[in-house]
Formats: sequence, C-alpha cells, structure tokens
Amino acid sequence: MTNRIAFQGEPGAYSHQACRDTYPSMEALPCRTFEDAIAAVRNGEATLAMLPVENSTFGRVADIHHLLPSSGLHIINEAFVRVHINLLAIPGTRLSQVKSAMSHPVLLGQCRQFLAEHGIHRVNGADTAGSALQVARDANPEMAALASELASEIYGLEVLARHIEDQSNNTTRFLVMAPKVDLSRRGDHGMMTSFVFEVRNIPAALYKAMGGFATNGVNMTKLESYMLNGSFSATQFYAEIEGHPDDPAVKRALEELDYFTSRITMLGTYPADPRRD
Repeated sequence: MTNRIAFQGEPGAYSHQACRDTYPSMEALPCRTFEDAIAAVRNGEATLAMLPVENSTFGRVADIHHLLPSSGLHIINEAFVRVHINLLAIPGTRLSQVKSAMSHPVLLGQCRQFLAEHGIHRVNGADTAGSALQVARDANPEMAALASELASEIYGLEVLARHIEDQSNNTTRFLVMAPKVDLSRRGDHGMMTSFVFEVRNIPAALYKAMGGFATNGVNMTKLESYMLNGSFSATQFYAEIEGHPDDPAVKRALEELDYFTSRITMLGTYPADPRRD
C-alpha cells in the first residue's frame, strides 16, 4: 500500500512543508494542479491529499470550495502552517548584490516592506518553489527568490534573510483529504464538521436553516457562499461547525438544517488543530 501524500506545486512549496510537518513519515507527491492531487488519491497513487483552503492574510484559496464536494474524498484532518518567507539566492551571494526577487504575486505582496527597504524589484513567478528552482537554474546573484527554507534545502540555495513577511501571524490552513470517511472521535481539542448545502427556495430559508445551530448552542465557525455552476440564482454554502454529528445538539441542528435545504453534502468530521485558537 502506498504511503504518499499528494500536494499541489513544486517540491519545496508551502504545501510540501505542510505535508512534512503534519505527516513526516509519508512521502510527499508533487502534483501540477489541485485536481491532479485529488486524482492521485482517487486512483491510488497517494493515500492522502493536502489542500490549502485559506490564508490569514489573503482569505480563501480560489476554486477549492468548488472542488471539495465533487472530489469524492473526505476531510479527515486540518493543519495550520505558519508561512515564513525567506530570501533565497545562489550560494555566496551577498544581500547587497540582489536586485530582484521572484515569487508568486501573493508572496511578493506579503514582503513589501523588506523589499522596499533594500531596493529589491519584484518579479512575478508561477509559484514559490518554482521561483526557487528558476533562481537555482539561472545562477544569477542579482536574482533571488521568496520561498520556504525547505525550498532552499531542495534547490541548494542560501538563505540571505529569514522571516521577512510583513505580517508576523501569516498562516495557511490546510485540509487533509482521504478516500474514506473517518467518524471516530480523536484528538485532544474537540471535533470539527464541514459540509455544503443549498437552501430551499422559500423566504428567509437561510435565516431559518441557521436558527437550529443557534438554538442548540452549536458554534458555526465558518459560513461562506459561492455561486454554483456560474448561476446567480443557485447559491451553495460551505459551513464548518464545532462538534461531531453524533453529538445530540449537533444532530438536532443538522435535522433542522435538513428541513430548510434541498441538498446537504457532508465533507468530513476531523479533530480541531490545536493551533486553531
């Protein structure tokens, strides 16, 4: 049986770091797209998939919420990974030599202060680890990359400056996906349950559907809406609550939700990451 965990991106990406930090005994499998990472689990190339869903600075990751319900996979865990951004260059380079830094536009935007202070020009790259790979290949001391320390290890680059991000609490949340649902109670910090639903076409349906969670004392930590299949009239909601579906209060709240919805898809029940708080 395979012991691999799939992620989107090049080796050394922050998703790769999440795999190493959360499942150090598993081999990380890089994939070109999120869909490829999901497919790797479905066809048996990997046991798990590590998918980023939101960042504390830039919000949710585009397209992920659309992929989750149709993925055929289930959420079995979550992982919060602190995003430390580092300036990487070819060995022997001095900081004063660096004229430009390449990375994903999101990371470039998270290091504005450091780059401005050192007069470093920003260059858009496809992704963080890919930028590190490009810098290693070009071997130009005037071009550096913004990426993880893991990327420096993989591509033989030197860390010229560590933790240069503007926001000291920059964190990305990942969901771990598996082929089979796991409803066992585990972890020491409570359980989380994620699901998507569509409300019935009746007045105040969403308000009424949410009422069951309030009256039963179930904490809803996330509720996001997004269009379904490009239609302005078909809206789907992604929700996360504290608790297990077998908890009496959660069970009552879900029963009330079911009455006011046309469809509910349970995505998974998993232990809360201690870093959630």
